[in-house]
Order: sequence, then C-alpha cells, then structure tokens
Amino acid sequence: MDNLTKRILAEKEYVEIALVNLENAMARQEKTVIELSAIATFLHNIYNGIENILKQILKAKNIEIPKSPTWHKDVLNSAVENGIITETLSDELYEYLTFRHFFVHSYSFMLEEAPLTELGSNISNIWRNFLLEIEKYYQIRWFKRIIIMKKMDKNGKQKRTEPGIHVLNF
Repeated sequence: MDNLTKRILAEKEYVEIALVNLENAMARQEKTVIELSAIATFLHNIYNGIENILKQILKAKNIEIPKSPTWHKDVLNSAVENGIITETLSDELYEYLTFRHFFVHSYSFMLEEAPLTELGSNISNIWRNFLLEIEKYYQIRWFKRIIIMKKMDKNGKQKRTEPGIHVLNF
C-alpha cells in the first residue's frame, strides 16, 4: 500500500469515528449548548477530514494549494478542476466549508439547533458520495475494505475502537 493510500485510509477512519460520534450526539433528546457544541465539533472534524484527503491527493499530483486567505475554497476548486470531485459535490461541501469558517470564528453559545440538524442529517450521504467519487477518480475499490472494528469486553460492551480490515458494503 503506497503512502498516499495509507494517509487517505487514516483520514477515512477518523472521519468514520466522527460520524458515529455525530450520530450519537444528534440522537440526544435534549440539545443544550453542550450537545450543540459536540455536534458542531464533529461536523467540523468531518469536513476537515474531507479537506485533508483532498489536500493529500492534490499534493500527490504536485498541484500547489495557494497560500491565501481563500485556500480552503481553493482546495475545493482545485479538486473540481482536476477531476477529483464533481462540481455538484463541491457545492454541497461548500456548505460545510462555510460552517467550518463560522465554527472557527464564533462562540458555542451562538450555535442554533436547526442549521446543525440539517448539516448533520446530510453529512453521511455527502461522505458516501465523496468516497464514491474518490474511488471513481482512482478507479479502484480499496475504500470499501476498511471499517472500524469495535473491541468488546467479556460482557459484549464496547471497550475501545481500533482500526481493522473487513469488508464494508455501502
């Protein structure tokens, strides 16, 4: 397995852990500032993972990411221009980039449940589409071979999470 593949798979594992945590946070009945902050953090983590994967691919192709105040948007634009992702997916990801900017530059008490719920409800499908587009770009199927393995204690309770190789069917 080459270095790029290893780095992408590591990011994929982290994003999938954040997706599970997001789902758990969103399932809570009461959404105080604590739960909203957790949801926002996981959304931020997921977008950062997607952006990190795109940066790794662009770097591997020797495509420079401009050092400018708009470099986050430039990553999406470069990914579209180089056929890594579609413009449709880029438009969907732009909502999360916008949220990322808000999250980094605001305070937790400013978070509102409705926009977070909408973003959280859509991110799993966007993540799945992102993986499919990356697979299509590489014309390989190695993304479907890795999932998160749960380590169980003797009572069947989750003990801790470790990466593992298993077949994952979407």
